[in-house]
Amino acid sequence: MTKQDFVDAVAKRAEKMEISKTAVRDLVDMVFEEAAKAIKKDKRFSFPGFGTFTVKARKAREGRNPKTGEALKIKASKTVGFKPAPTLKEKL
Repeated sequence: MTKQDFVDAVAKRAEKMEISKTAVRDLVDMVFEEAAKAIKKDKRFSFPGFGTFTVKARKAREGRNPKTGEALKIKASKTVGFKPAPTLKEKL
């Protein structure tokens, strides 16, 4: 599902509340922006019934260039992990 598919699906459900697609798109953007801010600030964002997003650290490591086979160093980095809530797992 793309962002546009998601916005369309939410807008269709929101038709009864007379909310425009533009407003839905803006709301979706705001929700994800606030979630990103929470993850950055608190290193964690939990949405009951959906799951928990957490910051995970990756250690520096040695990798290989797939084209040449040459060894290279990959810097340490941070990424976001997701653990689904039991409610979401049941729906899958």
